[in-house]
Amino acid sequence: MSKRTKKDNPTTKSIQHSAAVPSNGTAEKRNAKKAAVLGTEKKGRMPLIIVAVCAALVVSGAVFIVAQNKSDFAPVAGSSTSAGNTVSQVSFPVSLFEDGKARHFKHTDGNFTITYFILKSSDGIIRAAYDACDVCWPAGKGYYQEGDYMVCRNCGRKFASVLVNEVKGGCNPAPLMRTIVNDQVVIQVKDILDGKPYFNFAGKA
Repeated sequence: MSKRTKKDNPTTKSIQHSAAVPSNGTAEKRNAKKAAVLGTEKKGRMPLIIVAVCAALVVSGAVFIVAQNKSDFAPVAGSSTSAGNTVSQVSFPVSLFEDGKARHFKHTDGNFTITYFILKSSDGIIRAAYDACDVCWPAGKGYYQEGDYMVCRNCGRKFASVLVNEVKGGCNPAPLMRTIVNDQVVIQVKDILDGKPYFNFAGKA
């Protein structure tokens, strides 16, 4: 008797059917709501993606600019003097300059930062000069290397590497004394400090 009731009871079938299959109106509302939510999420994410891509491009550009500037201008090493510091000279291995590329250095003394460069010229001689000259030093721009020439960043004049330490005055790089001792390029701190006038920019801005 109980089996026949379960089998033949139309009320039970009607309840089960309505629970499993929602009406068309309800389904449409749910689909519309789902589409609206998904659409909102996509729109919300797009600006974030665009911002992220732009930020990555800006950072990449900044890294490139920094790397480019460092390769030919920024000092690659430094030294300093202060009260109680008895260092009288600085030295660099000769092998550092075998590739013929000019390398810039800085020396800090109190409020002064003196920059200079060392290179091995095309005739095989290691030469040194302040990163300044008698004419353009107030601009504080120094030199960069272009092939076998040092080029003034202020006026654009070019100076052959073999003339560094040999010719002075005008826009030529101001010579800096150096010696070679036991495969080391040695520069006396007192000679570096003689270049202070080229880097005293007070009132020059």
